[in-house]
Amino acid sequence: MTALTLACLLAYLAFVEWQWGWGRLLAQWQKVGTGTTIAALALLTATYLVRTQRIHDYFPAATAGQFLKLFRLTQVHNLLNIMLPFRAGETSFPLLMRSQFSVPLPRATAALLVMRLLDLHALCAAAGIGLVLNAGNHAAAWLLWALFLVSPLALFAVKAPVFRRLHGRLPGKLETLLEEVEAGIPADAGRFARAWGFTVLNWGVKVLVLAWVLGLLGVSPIAATFGGALGGELSSVLPVHAPGGVGTYPAGITAGAAAFGADRGRAGLSVLAEASINAHLMIVASACIGTALSVVLSWIPARAR
Repeated sequence: MTALTLACLLAYLAFVEWQWGWGRLLAQWQKVGTGTTIAALALLTATYLVRTQRIHDYFPAATAGQFLKLFRLTQVHNLLNIMLPFRAGETSFPLLMRSQFSVPLPRATAALLVMRLLDLHALCAAAGIGLVLNAGNHAAAWLLWALFLVSPLALFAVKAPVFRRLHGRLPGKLETLLEEVEAGIPADAGRFARAWGFTVLNWGVKVLVLAWVLGLLGVSPIAATFGGALGGELSSVLPVHAPGGVGTYPAGITAGAAAFGADRGRAGLSVLAEASINAHLMIVASACIGTALSVVLSWIPARAR
């Protein structure tokens, strides 16, 4: 796995250097500006704290008083997700939760599945802002978007009768999946609402920052910047996700932006490709910063004691 990851990274670095040149790509950050770049990285890093709070709220008894330790676990899981191919990094979460907080594997796996479903919903809702801004009837578009945004809360309200009706009527594998989803959903409405709120906040900030940076790097119209953010993040959940997202993440940004109205001509695709590579670098940089921060924060209290 390590050899495959390194080989993919080296091949990607060589291809980008041959096709565009790293000097030319990195020089584009001058358009963004130092202050804006730092602000974008700070906001992306802050989303990792929101993710940690969501997990803390999911497992309050097991993680009580251990937020910094949980933050470090979250960052290790995130970095493994980015760097390992074929979504292999996902398996680290239940294993880490069991080893660090004694959470049973089935419970952690079920919670991860539900959190990923909430992630997918919130990601689509955040990216949908771009479609709303491009819509002709803004009032109707915003209403539909708001209904979609709060749909998980409505589904939670009817989950008990729905699960009762579905149990025993599905094939074996789907029945098992249904049981895992049910086990991963918080039992009370307050905890579920908080999980939903943290998820929306996390993806709302991440998509807005990505769209903002893509716009500064020359991607237009505004809907295309949101489409690019959606495409990049959706590519990271596919089974064919490359190590570090090299190639697949920028390709996802390009495809998403093109689908949302970006210029598909030769010049437009060149701008998209360069902007998508730089946006991917920013995502990787924020993950590394978050991991380094988690290590420092977990080390300082130990030294103080």
